[in-house]
Amino acid sequence: MNKSTDLTQQLKHYFGFDSFKGDQEAIIRNLLDGHDTFVLMPTGGGKSLCYQLPALIMDGTAIVISPLIALMKNQVDAIRQVSADDAIANFMNSSLNRTALDQVKSDVLSGRTKLLYVAPESLTKEENVDFLRQVKISFYAVDEAHCISEWGHDFRPEYRRIRPIINEIGNAPVIALTATATDKVRGDIKKNLGMPDATEFRSSFNRPNLYYEVRPKTKDIDKEIIKFIRQNPGKSGIIYCLSRRKVEELAEILRANDINARAYHAGMDTPTRTQTQDDFIMEEIDVIVATIAFGMGIDKPDVRFVIHYDIPKSLEGYYQETGRAGRDGGEGKCITFYSYRDLVKLEKFMEGKPVAEQDIGRQLLQETAAYAESSVCRRRLLLHYFGETYTPDNCGNCDNCLHPKQRIEAREDLQMALTVVRDVKENFKVPHVIDVLMGHPTEEVLAHRHDELECFGCGDKHEARHWNAVLRQAMLSGYIYKEVENYGLLKLTKEGLRYIAHPTPFFISEDNEFDMGPADMESGTAALDEELLAMLRDLRKRVAREKNIPPYVIFQDASLEAMATVYPITLEELKNIPGVGEGKARRYGTVFCQLIARHCEENEIDRPEDMRVRTVANKSKAKVGIIQAIDRKVSLDDIATTRGLEMEELLDELDAIVDSGTKLDINYYINEQLDADQVDDIFEYFRESETDDIDDALDELGDEYTEEQIRLVRIKFISEMGN
Repeated sequence: MNKSTDLTQQLKHYFGFDSFKGDQEAIIRNLLDGHDTFVLMPTGGGKSLCYQLPALIMDGTAIVISPLIALMKNQVDAIRQVSADDAIANFMNSSLNRTALDQVKSDVLSGRTKLLYVAPESLTKEENVDFLRQVKISFYAVDEAHCISEWGHDFRPEYRRIRPIINEIGNAPVIALTATATDKVRGDIKKNLGMPDATEFRSSFNRPNLYYEVRPKTKDIDKEIIKFIRQNPGKSGIIYCLSRRKVEELAEILRANDINARAYHAGMDTPTRTQTQDDFIMEEIDVIVATIAFGMGIDKPDVRFVIHYDIPKSLEGYYQETGRAGRDGGEGKCITFYSYRDLVKLEKFMEGKPVAEQDIGRQLLQETAAYAESSVCRRRLLLHYFGETYTPDNCGNCDNCLHPKQRIEAREDLQMALTVVRDVKENFKVPHVIDVLMGHPTEEVLAHRHDELECFGCGDKHEARHWNAVLRQAMLSGYIYKEVENYGLLKLTKEGLRYIAHPTPFFISEDNEFDMGPADMESGTAALDEELLAMLRDLRKRVAREKNIPPYVIFQDASLEAMATVYPITLEELKNIPGVGEGKARRYGTVFCQLIARHCEENEIDRPEDMRVRTVANKSKAKVGIIQAIDRKVSLDDIATTRGLEMEELLDELDAIVDSGTKLDINYYINEQLDADQVDDIFEYFRESETDDIDDALDELGDEYTEEQIRLVRIKFISEMGN
């Protein structure tokens, strides 16, 4: 048996998944080989598994350093479900009394504990350092590693002490993990953890399932939020507010409007906060209203919307907070309300802090404001901020792409803006460059004698909003960049210098003035037995109450959706469902199989006997989403664009879906591409051929048809004849 097969079997055994996501396998192998590892992976990408699986496999105990006590409990509860021994995972923090702490230490010393979660404050206590010196440590995992950096959105000074403490306890490989970090923050993390040569794994920051929208913040904001929640009944959501007072006030307003909401912030006592969080996870309440500063630490995969009542302090914070939506790959709506007054408030909060800290804070705040005001694809802006290029012009899943503004020619304007950046010696920020363009004789402009430059006032026919849009979109196009270390000074790239001498057509869309109407928040569903799915969710909730664990720990939504598609009625069949390993099938499966069997009998449902549909569910939500879109007769071109796929990649997905036994009706799309005789011609080829191999079909039909046309009809053929 080769190593890859063995590791995949371990994954299946412990977690019930048939295959790894993205870089997970490579990350785990790197750690198993004893190398320091740096993981940059967005929320919902499967970071936790990168240290949980190797910890279960390796000798010794993995020390997981995590900043959020609440999150530790969730993760320990989840890991305990994969083993018959609850001692497999423990946490060590200030919430434990002496008796509980002694039990944890006993479990660790006996070798039963494979994962020990520790708060950074607890790690630095002398008695804990002395204790951990006695333990065989497999590796250290530093979760939420961005907390190390002052440039990160959630700086925690105690994180700076992690490396010295590791040196005291005893060296072992280190894996640092974060869901959000710019180049500057990444460098800080590796330097402070003493792992400059760590193997780095960077996953895409693109979360195609998340819908991003920025709305103007008006006096009717509360009404808008209530209306939105009512349009999404029974769905889990988080609303972030700037102040504790607003948290309490809004939660009260929502409850008065029959919305099952609760407040959550750092000023509340610990038992109340813990109970609120547990009730949210257990689906006893639908909506949490929380402060941005405190954060949630909620490891809940089925949060369906995240609303920002106030603008966040940084794009990293925004990305992290919106990233709590749709972690299971399902629907996630991210709505932000924006007003200039919020910026002023946040800037006032910085007064009294050290000057350097104020400069960092203002720069981060300006990036967030730029994101809110821009009319460019929000996904493209976010990914650009994290150093990733997103090439499609339209992501199909943000307000700016669904309601695009007219683009205008701005070749001369770009040339002027780049010229000003050059003539001020690439030594100033955006506001100063705009002042020079518009001919504003500000104190700083006069002090540097920039009013004497030939380019001074060359752009006075436009407003500042226009120049902001030009400069922002020039950055996205690679003509200029901001030097982060120097607090946002604008620098020209080689392409920018070249453009000044040899301009080419350049189109921009003006920034938003927040006059657009709210996007349609309705969403359709299909391709599942909705009645069975509701029954399975109710059963999951009942079992969760009995076991006193979150519903998703039993089975995640994707698993229930697969069950409601495939109808497994034996434990053997249930084990073929994604996310259902042997342990979960034994522990919870019987009652679920009984419910499904009863439902099939009462409704005379013919189950797919050979369970061929199971591989559809293995890719879970992504494929279900494609099936749902096809059920709604969405153009395949639009489906590909929305999901960031090339057409060839989408056809690969459709091949996998129909090959696994699911019926797809894409006639609506085929009929736009081919006439009936052509379809019959290709269809007949597959009916008579001994193989459905595309290369063979191209050899036979390639003179008359393209590969794409042949593949489309093959999908139709397999679907209609084989499924």
